[in-house]
Amino acid sequence: MERDFGKVPLERALSKLGAASRSQTRDWVLKGRLQVNGRTVRDTQFMVSPEKDRFTVDGKPMVKDSWQAIMLNKPKAVVTTASDEKGRRTVFDLLPAELRSLHPVGRLDMATTGLLILTNDTRLSSYLTDPANAVPRTYLVTVAGEMTEAELARAAAGILDEGELLKPSRISLRKASGRESHLTVELTEGKNRELRRLFEALGHEVTALKRVAFGPLQLGALEPGRFRRLTKEELHVKEAPPAPAIKRPPAPWHKPRDNKRFKRKMPPKRRHF
Repeated sequence: MERDFGKVPLERALSKLGAASRSQTRDWVLKGRLQVNGRTVRDTQFMVSPEKDRFTVDGKPMVKDSWQAIMLNKPKAVVTTASDEKGRRTVFDLLPAELRSLHPVGRLDMATTGLLILTNDTRLSSYLTDPANAVPRTYLVTVAGEMTEAELARAAAGILDEGELLKPSRISLRKASGRESHLTVELTEGKNRELRRLFEALGHEVTALKRVAFGPLQLGALEPGRFRRLTKEELHVKEAPPAPAIKRPPAPWHKPRDNKRFKRKMPPKRRHF
């Protein structure tokens, strides 16, 4: 995984690093207590690189949390957000206080269940959600009515909806009846409501949607509402290698000029008789 020093607003950066909440960041900024690379910042939307820039409060370095990532089995009727203006239950209500500074990697809508990754590693979340990296996500989908082979072929070829091509990287029909059909679908992008829109375009309402895999992770037997901590090895996260030591060549030796101590004594010339 390549290093990514993309910039984000200051308040978002500190929240993702687990160093401060957005409200705490705003308070520090308004009081002129927060510095970025030694410079006092007066704007919470000031663009910074979380991995590269130095953050201090009153001149003292901020202590950011150690690397953390968890896998949560998101239940139904829970929203993927830190807070909800409608007072609905959020994924953070399912977590202990020490994990509420993590951020979700992408989102699952309220009715979708299954595997959700949360982390404080912005480089990891950027990598996993960047369409250019084509990280696969696998879903179990139940739709109303019977999916025909012709409809399955149309879905596999991709359907244009509102100017966007909705095309799964893989799709297979597990079983079908006149009442409902069960499919396994793999996506490599996180377009808004992609699977629901895809099947609606084919005349089938999605009645159940569950993500069971994301990249190398499998949901497995993790119960709804439960989470477990992840390791870097599970997510194939590699530490950045240390910078190679710079070997400097030895300084060239210059023969001093006009210095009798360094003058080479030549043997006396022989006389030939």
